[in-house]
Amino acid sequence: MNRSEKVAIEYLNLCDWDVEASIDYFYDTPVLVDDALLEELYNRYKGKLFPNLLHFLLIVGYPDIDMILVDGITLLCNDLEVDPQDIIMLVISWHMNASTMCEYSKMEFLRGLQELSVDTVEKFRDKISYIRSELNDEKKFHDIYNFAFSWAKEKGQKSMALDTAIGMWRLLIAKKKCPLLDHWCQFLQDMTNNQWRTVKFA
Repeated sequence: MNRSEKVAIEYLNLCDWDVEASIDYFYDTPVLVDDALLEELYNRYKGKLFPNLLHFLLIVGYPDIDMILVDGITLLCNDLEVDPQDIIMLVISWHMNASTMCEYSKMEFLRGLQELSVDTVEKFRDKISYIRSELNDEKKFHDIYNFAFSWAKEKGQKSMALDTAIGMWRLLIAKKKCPLLDHWCQFLQDMTNNQWRTVKFA
């Protein structure tokens, strides 16, 4: 198999063998990273689980976990020297277009790193200042704010839990130093409490 065929198969695998998506991905993504290093970086973080849970899944015959989960993201944060609750993890997830909080599929992770032109921990760490600065770009901030809604809500839910929404507002809007943020969050909590108390049972 020649190099071109290998590259084609890699892109098809990343896009679940969707030919059009693979072609778009190939031409839209700058080739500035080493594929082997990217794969190595992905393998460093993929399939990390709490030991007891991993042991249980192995017993019941759970297949190889080909995605990055909570423990893998925690390891990534340690490597990047950032707190897991730092807003920068939201921005990184936005770059990856991650569908769910606290997990990255292989395609999401590799696409995100290619977009950032990152293929080693050192390069990733060097990008942190740039990634953080993107929050100062009004258009990007708007896109990140909109992304946060679908990213932070639980799987299968159409809306976001109030506590999660308040946490996300505090994370995002605090960056803008909004003086009414605390009042807004308190208002929403009071509204929920009042609605709860108005329910009557026969």
